[in-house]
Amino acid sequence: MPQYILHGGEYHAEVTQMGAALRVLRHRGRDLVASWPEEGPVPHYSGTLLAPWPNRVAGGRYTFEGEPFDVPVNEPDRGHALHGLVAFAGWEAVELLAVEDDHGFVRLAHTIEPSPGYPFRLALEVRYALGPHGLTTTLTAENTGDRPAPYGCGPHPWLIADDGAEEGWELELPADQVLLTDDVLIPTALAPVGGTPFDFRTARPVGRTVVDEAFTGLAAGPDGLTRVRLRGAGGGVQIAWDAAVLPWVQFCTGTGFGHRGFAVEPMTCPPDAFNSGTDLVVLDPGGKHEASWTVSVA
Repeated sequence: MPQYILHGGEYHAEVTQMGAALRVLRHRGRDLVASWPEEGPVPHYSGTLLAPWPNRVAGGRYTFEGEPFDVPVNEPDRGHALHGLVAFAGWEAVELLAVEDDHGFVRLAHTIEPSPGYPFRLALEVRYALGPHGLTTTLTAENTGDRPAPYGCGPHPWLIADDGAEEGWELELPADQVLLTDDVLIPTALAPVGGTPFDFRTARPVGRTVVDEAFTGLAAGPDGLTRVRLRGAGGGVQIAWDAAVLPWVQFCTGTGFGHRGFAVEPMTCPPDAFNSGTDLVVLDPGGKHEASWTVSVA
Protein backbone atom coordinates (compact mmCIF):
# COMPACT_ATOMS: atom_id res chain seq x y z
CA MET A 1 0.00 0.00 0.00
CA PRO A 2 1.80 3.20 -1.13
CA GLN A 3 2.24 5.74 1.63
CA TYR A 4 3.80 9.16 2.18
CA ILE A 5 5.97 10.06 5.18
CA LEU A 6 6.02 13.56 6.64
CA HIS A 7 8.15 15.12 9.38
CA GLY A 8 7.52 18.45 11.08
CA GLY A 9 9.12 19.64 14.27
CA GLU A 10 8.71 16.77 16.73
CA TYR A 11 5.85 15.18 14.75
CA HIS A 12 5.89 12.24 12.34
CA ALA A 13 2.98 11.32 10.05
CA GLU A 14 2.25 8.64 7.47
CA VAL A 15 -0.57 8.94 4.91
CA THR A 16 -1.72 6.12 2.64
CA GLN A 17 -2.78 6.29 -0.99
CA MET A 18 -5.79 4.10 -0.27
CA GLY A 19 -8.48 6.31 1.18
CA ALA A 20 -5.94 9.13 1.61
CA ALA A 21 -6.00 7.84 5.17
CA LEU A 22 -3.90 9.06 8.08
CA ARG A 23 -2.22 5.84 9.18
CA VAL A 24 0.27 7.20 11.72
CA LEU A 25 0.67 10.42 13.70
CA ARG A 26 3.25 10.58 16.48
CA HIS A 27 4.80 13.27 18.66
CA ARG A 28 8.18 12.49 20.18
CA GLY A 29 7.48 8.85 19.39
CA ARG A 30 4.10 8.82 21.15
CA ASP A 31 1.03 7.81 19.15
CA LEU A 32 -1.65 10.49 18.85
CA VAL A 33 -3.93 8.37 16.64
CA ALA A 34 -4.58 4.65 16.40
CA SER A 35 -2.37 3.17 13.71
CA TRP A 36 -2.65 -0.03 11.71
CA PRO A 37 -0.32 -2.27 9.66
CA GLU A 38 1.09 -0.72 6.49
CA GLU A 39 -0.42 -3.53 4.41
CA GLY A 40 -3.88 -3.01 5.99
CA PRO A 41 -6.67 -3.70 6.49
CA VAL A 42 -8.02 -0.36 7.79
CA PRO A 43 -9.91 -1.04 11.04
CA HIS A 44 -13.13 0.82 11.75
CA TYR A 45 -12.45 3.61 9.21
CA SER A 46 -9.38 4.61 11.20
CA GLY A 47 -7.88 7.81 9.75
CA THR A 48 -10.05 7.83 6.63
CA LEU A 49 -11.89 10.73 4.98
CA LEU A 50 -15.68 10.70 4.86
CA ALA A 51 -17.34 12.14 1.74
CA PRO A 52 -19.72 12.92 0.08
CA TRP A 53 -21.47 12.23 3.37
CA PRO A 54 -20.19 11.51 6.89
CA ASN A 55 -21.94 9.09 9.21
CA ARG A 56 -25.09 7.43 7.83
CA VAL A 57 -27.78 7.58 5.17
CA ALA A 58 -30.70 5.69 6.70
CA GLY A 59 -31.56 2.56 4.76
CA GLY A 60 -29.24 3.68 1.97
CA ARG A 61 -32.09 5.80 0.57
CA TYR A 62 -32.51 9.54 0.15
CA THR A 63 -34.35 12.10 -1.97
CA PHE A 64 -32.67 15.11 -3.52
CA GLU A 65 -34.54 17.76 -5.50
CA GLY A 66 -37.55 15.45 -5.62
CA GLU A 67 -35.68 12.48 -7.07
CA PRO A 68 -35.15 9.28 -5.02
CA PHE A 69 -31.79 7.54 -4.91
CA ASP A 70 -30.39 4.32 -3.42
CA VAL A 71 -26.75 4.08 -2.37
CA PRO A 72 -25.02 0.82 -1.42
CA VAL A 73 -25.70 -0.41 2.11
CA ASN A 74 -22.36 -1.18 3.77
CA GLU A 75 -23.55 -1.40 7.37
CA PRO A 76 -25.66 -4.54 7.05
CA ASP A 77 -26.38 -5.00 10.77
CA ARG A 78 -28.21 -1.67 10.82
CA GLY A 79 -29.12 -1.46 7.14
CA HIS A 80 -27.49 1.91 6.37
CA ALA A 81 -24.99 3.47 3.96
CA LEU A 82 -22.05 4.43 6.14
CA HIS A 83 -19.34 7.09 5.75
CA GLY A 84 -19.61 8.02 2.07
CA LEU A 85 -17.89 6.70 -1.03
CA VAL A 86 -14.16 7.45 -0.73
CA ALA A 87 -12.88 5.96 2.55
CA PHE A 88 -11.32 2.99 0.75
CA ALA A 89 -10.92 4.46 -2.73
CA GLY A 90 -7.63 4.95 -4.51
CA TRP A 91 -6.31 8.51 -4.35
CA GLU A 92 -3.53 9.95 -6.50
CA ALA A 93 -0.64 11.90 -5.01
CA VAL A 94 -0.26 15.15 -6.95
CA GLU A 95 2.36 16.93 -4.82
CA LEU A 96 4.81 15.97 -2.06
CA LEU A 97 7.21 18.29 -0.23
CA ALA A 98 9.50 17.58 2.71
CA VAL A 99 11.92 20.15 4.16
CA GLU A 100 14.25 17.98 6.24
CA ASP A 101 12.60 17.70 9.67
CA ASP A 102 11.05 21.18 9.61
CA HIS A 103 7.78 20.72 7.72
CA GLY A 104 6.23 18.83 4.87
CA PHE A 105 2.98 18.27 3.05
CA VAL A 106 1.32 15.92 0.60
CA ARG A 107 -1.66 16.56 -1.67
CA LEU A 108 -3.83 13.74 -2.97
CA ALA A 109 -6.78 13.83 -5.35
CA HIS A 110 -9.76 11.65 -6.17
CA THR A 111 -12.79 12.13 -8.41
CA ILE A 112 -16.20 10.80 -7.45
CA GLU A 113 -17.70 9.73 -10.77
CA PRO A 114 -21.48 9.66 -11.27
CA SER A 115 -23.20 6.44 -10.22
CA PRO A 116 -26.87 5.41 -10.02
CA GLY A 117 -27.03 6.24 -6.29
CA TYR A 118 -24.95 9.42 -6.50
CA PRO A 119 -25.18 10.78 -10.07
CA PHE A 120 -22.88 13.74 -9.39
CA ARG A 121 -19.22 14.39 -10.21
CA LEU A 122 -17.01 15.82 -7.48
CA ALA A 123 -13.29 16.51 -7.65
CA LEU A 124 -11.79 16.02 -4.19
CA GLU A 125 -8.38 17.14 -3.02
CA VAL A 126 -6.84 16.70 0.42
CA ARG A 127 -3.71 18.37 1.75
CA TYR A 128 -1.91 17.03 4.81
CA ALA A 129 0.52 19.64 6.16
CA LEU A 130 2.78 18.75 9.09
CA GLY A 131 4.75 21.30 11.09
CA PRO A 132 5.83 22.19 14.62
CA HIS A 133 2.21 22.84 15.66
CA GLY A 134 0.72 19.56 14.48
CA LEU A 135 -0.98 18.07 11.43
CA THR A 136 -3.47 20.20 9.51
CA THR A 137 -5.72 18.47 7.01
CA THR A 138 -7.64 20.44 4.39
CA LEU A 139 -10.29 18.73 2.27
CA THR A 140 -11.65 20.55 -0.79
CA ALA A 141 -14.56 19.44 -2.96
CA GLU A 142 -15.51 20.97 -6.31
CA ASN A 143 -18.65 20.11 -8.25
CA THR A 144 -17.34 19.43 -11.76
CA GLY A 145 -20.67 18.08 -12.97
CA ASP A 146 -23.64 19.80 -14.56
CA ARG A 147 -26.19 19.60 -11.73
CA PRO A 148 -26.32 20.57 -8.03
CA ALA A 149 -24.94 17.92 -5.68
CA PRO A 150 -25.64 17.16 -2.01
CA TYR A 151 -22.45 17.04 0.02
CA GLY A 152 -21.05 16.52 3.49
CA CYS A 153 -17.64 15.57 4.84
CA GLY A 154 -15.45 14.91 7.84
CA PRO A 155 -12.45 12.91 9.10
CA HIS A 156 -12.43 9.71 11.17
CA PRO A 157 -9.37 9.72 13.47
CA TRP A 158 -9.23 7.52 16.55
CA LEU A 159 -7.39 9.74 19.03
CA ILE A 160 -5.07 8.42 21.74
CA ALA A 161 -4.28 10.49 24.85
CA ASP A 162 -1.53 8.33 26.32
CA ASP A 163 -0.53 4.71 26.95
CA GLY A 164 -3.04 4.26 29.77
CA ALA A 165 -6.54 2.80 29.73
CA GLU A 166 -9.19 4.82 27.88
CA GLU A 167 -11.48 4.77 30.93
CA GLY A 168 -9.05 7.03 32.75
CA TRP A 169 -8.79 9.65 30.02
CA GLU A 170 -10.44 12.99 30.58
CA LEU A 171 -12.62 14.29 27.75
CA GLU A 172 -13.35 17.96 27.11
CA LEU A 173 -16.07 18.34 24.46
CA PRO A 174 -17.49 21.90 24.39
CA ALA A 175 -20.94 21.08 22.98
CA ASP A 176 -24.29 22.30 24.32
CA GLN A 177 -26.48 19.82 22.42
CA VAL A 178 -26.49 16.11 21.64
CA LEU A 179 -28.40 14.36 18.87
CA LEU A 180 -30.23 11.43 20.40
CA THR A 181 -30.71 8.33 18.24
CA ASP A 182 -32.74 5.14 18.06
CA ASP A 183 -31.40 1.60 18.38
CA VAL A 184 -29.94 1.72 14.85
CA LEU A 185 -28.30 5.15 15.41
CA ILE A 186 -30.70 7.24 13.33
CA PRO A 187 -31.52 10.66 14.87
CA THR A 188 -34.69 11.09 16.90
CA ALA A 189 -34.28 14.39 18.80
CA LEU A 190 -31.82 17.17 19.58
CA ALA A 191 -31.44 17.70 23.32
CA PRO A 192 -29.38 19.83 25.74
CA VAL A 193 -26.42 17.91 27.15
CA GLY A 194 -27.12 19.17 30.66
CA GLY A 195 -28.34 16.37 32.89
CA THR A 196 -27.31 13.65 30.44
CA PRO A 197 -24.29 11.31 30.50
CA PHE A 198 -23.04 13.24 27.45
CA ASP A 199 -22.12 16.51 29.17
CA PHE A 200 -18.34 16.89 28.81
CA ARG A 201 -18.26 20.70 28.64
CA THR A 202 -16.10 20.55 31.74
CA ALA A 203 -13.34 17.99 31.33
CA ARG A 204 -13.97 14.75 33.20
CA PRO A 205 -13.04 11.07 32.84
CA VAL A 206 -14.99 9.13 30.26
CA GLY A 207 -15.06 6.13 32.57
CA ARG A 208 -17.43 3.40 31.40
CA THR A 209 -19.80 5.80 29.62
CA VAL A 210 -20.77 4.42 26.21
CA VAL A 211 -20.93 7.22 23.64
CA ASP A 212 -21.66 7.10 19.91
CA GLU A 213 -23.48 10.38 19.40
CA ALA A 214 -23.32 13.54 17.33
CA PHE A 215 -22.95 16.88 19.13
CA THR A 216 -23.52 20.49 18.10
CA GLY A 217 -23.80 23.93 19.69
CA LEU A 218 -20.01 23.99 19.73
CA ALA A 219 -18.14 26.61 21.73
CA ALA A 220 -14.96 28.17 20.36
CA GLY A 221 -11.81 29.45 22.00
CA PRO A 222 -10.39 32.98 21.67
CA ASP A 223 -8.92 32.07 18.26
CA GLY A 224 -12.34 31.08 16.93
CA LEU A 225 -11.60 27.35 16.89
CA THR A 226 -13.45 24.55 18.64
CA ARG A 227 -11.27 21.99 20.41
CA VAL A 228 -11.99 18.50 21.63
CA ARG A 229 -9.30 17.32 24.05
CA LEU A 230 -8.37 13.99 25.55
CA ARG A 231 -5.91 13.92 28.46
CA GLY A 232 -4.29 11.13 30.40
CA ALA A 233 -1.61 10.94 33.05
CA GLY A 234 1.06 10.56 30.36
CA GLY A 235 -0.05 13.22 27.88
CA GLY A 236 -2.90 14.46 25.76
CA VAL A 237 -4.20 15.04 22.24
CA GLN A 238 -6.61 17.51 20.68
CA ILE A 239 -8.36 18.20 17.41
CA ALA A 240 -9.28 21.78 16.47
CA TRP A 241 -11.50 23.20 13.72
CA ASP A 242 -13.81 26.04 12.69
CA ALA A 243 -17.33 25.19 13.83
CA ALA A 244 -18.77 27.60 11.27
CA VAL A 245 -17.61 25.10 8.62
CA LEU A 246 -17.92 21.89 10.64
CA PRO A 247 -20.75 22.56 13.12
CA TRP A 248 -21.10 18.93 14.25
CA VAL A 249 -18.82 16.34 15.83
CA GLN A 250 -19.39 12.62 16.29
CA PHE A 251 -17.77 11.13 19.37
CA CYS A 252 -17.51 7.36 19.69
CA THR A 253 -15.95 5.41 22.54
CA GLY A 254 -15.82 2.34 20.32
CA THR A 255 -17.21 0.19 23.12
CA GLY A 256 -17.13 -3.43 22.01
CA PHE A 257 -14.99 -2.67 18.94
CA GLY A 258 -11.74 -3.82 20.45
CA HIS A 259 -10.08 -0.80 18.84
CA ARG A 260 -7.69 1.57 20.56
CA GLY A 261 -8.68 5.19 21.11
CA PHE A 262 -11.80 7.32 20.80
CA ALA A 263 -13.19 8.44 17.44
CA VAL A 264 -13.60 12.22 17.17
CA GLU A 265 -15.17 13.20 13.84
CA PRO A 266 -15.86 16.89 13.03
CA MET A 267 -18.65 16.98 10.44
CA THR A 268 -20.41 19.44 8.17
CA CYS A 269 -23.75 17.82 8.97
CA PRO A 270 -25.38 15.34 11.36
CA PRO A 271 -26.21 11.69 10.65
CA ASP A 272 -28.78 11.16 7.88
CA ALA A 273 -28.53 14.75 6.65
CA PHE A 274 -29.20 13.52 3.10
CA ASN A 275 -32.75 12.89 4.32
CA SER A 276 -33.24 15.56 6.99
CA GLY A 277 -31.46 18.32 5.05
CA THR A 278 -29.96 19.60 8.32
CA ASP A 279 -26.80 21.58 7.51
CA LEU A 280 -26.55 19.76 4.18
CA VAL A 281 -24.15 21.44 1.75
CA VAL A 282 -25.49 21.79 -1.80
CA LEU A 283 -22.72 22.39 -4.34
CA ASP A 284 -23.84 24.07 -7.54
CA PRO A 285 -21.88 23.27 -10.72
CA GLY A 286 -18.47 24.87 -10.27
CA GLY A 287 -19.08 25.35 -6.54
CA LYS A 288 -16.43 24.49 -3.95
CA HIS A 289 -16.36 23.57 -0.28
CA GLU A 290 -13.29 23.56 1.98
CA ALA A 291 -12.88 22.22 5.49
CA SER A 292 -9.81 21.98 7.72
CA TRP A 293 -8.87 20.45 11.06
CA THR A 294 -5.65 20.12 13.07
CA VAL A 295 -4.52 17.29 15.36
CA SER A 296 -1.81 18.09 17.89
CA VAL A 297 -0.67 17.42 21.44
CA ALA A 298 -2.76 18.96 24.20
